[in-house]
Amino acid sequence: MEFPHSVIEKLNFYVYLLIDPRTDEVFYVGKGTGNRIFSHLNASIKKPIKSEKLDRIREIRCKCGEVKHIVLRHGLTEKEAFEVEASLIDILGLTALTNVVSGVESNERGIMSTTDIIAQYAAHRIIIVEPSILIIVNKLYRYGMDSNEIYEITRGNWVMGIRRELVKYAFSVYHGVVREVFKIQSWFPVEVTSGTQKTRKRWRFNGVVSKEKSHYIGGDISYYMKKGNQNPIRYLNC
Repeated sequence: MEFPHSVIEKLNFYVYLLIDPRTDEVFYVGKGTGNRIFSHLNASIKKPIKSEKLDRIREIRCKCGEVKHIVLRHGLTEKEAFEVEASLIDILGLTALTNVVSGVESNERGIMSTTDIIAQYAAHRIIIVEPSILIIVNKLYRYGMDSNEIYEITRGNWVMGIRRELVKYAFSVYHGVVREVFKIQSWFPVEVTSGTQKTRKRWRFNGVVSKEKSHYIGGDISYYMKKGNQNPIRYLNC
């Protein structure tokens, strides 16, 4: 399947949806030009590559015919197409889609609660006086996470020494702003196998959301961060 050349000339950039005809659920959002919309179908037929997206297409074709191909917006510039694609992925959510990554700049300008907006643009500088650790979760955090989700990405697994026993609170930090504070109840060791197959002992904490320290949430602590320091852990007051 493909568009005639006369159609391609008029489409410019477009944003498209792949829909499962059995449920009418969108399972992939993409952008492109030319016959990009059909490339996934063609790949599922011609290439033995396994992926959630291609396997879904193969299952649909085997059981009920063809995937629905929908062009949502066309006649766009590339920048406009990026924006529409990212917005759709944000609102539908990666858990409902076979897309592997979020849209362009979703972490910086994507879907946010009003609390996240205020934290990003009006964060006030705070001073932490308690024996604490700052745990940088830039690679794992996403806007809209609840406290349980933030807890799971913050509690471990970390390379730490005995100094951890002096720590009372763990601050979950994303882009220099406090996102949640946990009261640490205990530490326990875990073994983690790295990509090089080396097994290393790391540490994880058990804890609870610290309601009495909620005034720190949304605070700017970027001045505690030393440029060039790649360690996700910072000790304070201990």
